[in-house]
Amino acid sequence: MPTELALLPFIESAFNPQAFSSAKAAGMWQFIPSTGRDFKLKQNMFKDERRDVLASTDAALTYLQKLYGMFGDWQLALAAYNWGEGSVQRAVKKNQAAGLGTDFNSLSALMPAETRNYVPKLQAVKNIIAHPDQYHVTLPKVDNQPYFITIGKTRDIDVKVAAQLAELSLDEFKALNPQFNRPVITGGAQTQILLPESNAAKFKQNLSKWGHALSSWTSHTVTGARERIEAIATKFGTTPAVIREVNNIPPKMLLKAGSTILVPRTALSADKDIAPELADSATMAVERDAPETRRITIKVGKRDTLASIARRYKVSVAQVKSWNGLNRDAVSSGQSLQLQVAVARSKHGGSRIAAGKAQRGKTDVAQGKSGRNAKSASVKVAPRG
Repeated sequence: MPTELALLPFIESAFNPQAFSSAKAAGMWQFIPSTGRDFKLKQNMFKDERRDVLASTDAALTYLQKLYGMFGDWQLALAAYNWGEGSVQRAVKKNQAAGLGTDFNSLSALMPAETRNYVPKLQAVKNIIAHPDQYHVTLPKVDNQPYFITIGKTRDIDVKVAAQLAELSLDEFKALNPQFNRPVITGGAQTQILLPESNAAKFKQNLSKWGHALSSWTSHTVTGARERIEAIATKFGTTPAVIREVNNIPPKMLLKAGSTILVPRTALSADKDIAPELADSATMAVERDAPETRRITIKVGKRDTLASIARRYKVSVAQVKSWNGLNRDAVSSGQSLQLQVAVARSKHGGSRIAAGKAQRGKTDVAQGKSGRNAKSASVKVAPRG
């Protein structure tokens, strides 16, 4: 493979493994989620291997080799990496049908500006690296030897603890290991961390003397349809603020059933690591913290109007009409109406109809099932560690 491919992350991300684009591409090599999965880059709540320095580089080189096999030309392979293989294939077919050339320069008129400039940008960086004096650039000296080595990690360990054992600042540790999304690195046979060679030796030495727990976090899977964060915090001896911060749960959001979150370890889970299969499949979904509703049936009183009923139960006239299939604003005394009324939660976990007792008319709670007006909300997880 051409050695200048090693400079491609300069064009993609300025060699920033934390880079994230509007198209949801991440990492030095800017993999979008689907292409990352195609090349076996794990993306879950605990880590995103698109930001993993080694894993993403291996995947990118594999992808570039595949593209070269498709087009037989490195410039077209690079264009396909930026523009998409399907786009380049269609451009090739269009020029072939028109009797035109199918090399990069011949196809460039069909390319978007970003792709048209992609190969020239890489060539420019290559020229600067090869002849810095010619461009009045002073480059830092880089020793011809690996900067870091890999350390296998088979037990859960907090990111802060790993940095402490390696005698690195937290920022330095994260710079080499940006793939970890949470404050804990889950263990497993495939889990690796990168450390400068001298710090790797310190890590091993300090680890052998470490007499404390390596991780202060474990996992909890939400089973109840609306298990409250406050209840989870109480169960694990912490505060709702801690639960929200460590799991990046926005304010006024509830956890959906099936969500897996980090919680502090307790005496019962002190020696239990997060299962690798759970770490690989864990997801977290949230919804707006809207009140639950209950269907009730009311009888219209002698002086009732749609407007007065709507005010009493804190709903709109349009909602009352919709729930009851009414075309007019008029109602009759004694008429039965169905309403969806908000249910307020009590401090002790019970509930009551938020509107309270009706001032006029008879109110009966229907036997129908409770519902929710909460709309699902999709939330992006920012990398944490």
